[in-house]
Amino acid sequence: FIYIFLLIIGVKYAILWAMLAFILNFIPSIGSMIAAILPLMLVFVSMEPSDLFWTALTYLLVNMIIGSIIEPKIMGRGLGLSTFIVFLSMIFWGWVLGPIGMFLSVPLTMVLKIILETNESSKYFAILLGPKEEALKIIKKEELDRIAKSNKKN
Repeated sequence: FIYIFLLIIGVKYAILWAMLAFILNFIPSIGSMIAAILPLMLVFVSMEPSDLFWTALTYLLVNMIIGSIIEPKIMGRGLGLSTFIVFLSMIFWGWVLGPIGMFLSVPLTMVLKIILETNESSKYFAILLGPKEEALKIIKKEELDRIAKSNKKN
């Protein structure tokens, strides 16, 4: 997206800035800000102030939409975590371990979920970490199992 918008604005070396944004986006929180510094400096020196505004807005919107909405949903669905839990885990592990914790937040939360799923008494906490659909499936399955057991007794 950044490549396309930088091309539309007319920023030189758009492919370089897009690749830099892609690579630095793997560094949580500050990576996308670092990726925007050099292209914004280039636009500030060589283009109009309105181009600077549109370039800054492009980086801001793309990083907000992808980092706050799309990534948590995709990561949550693919890994069996709710979007809200992915977001909270990033905040929690970032607070506990700093920037490295933010980078490792999803794997650490998955390990926690797997540990919780292995013990029968903590299984319900693991269900709370998952998406709503997964929790509903588990509840329906347990309800059907309970009905089947009661029918066998009768």
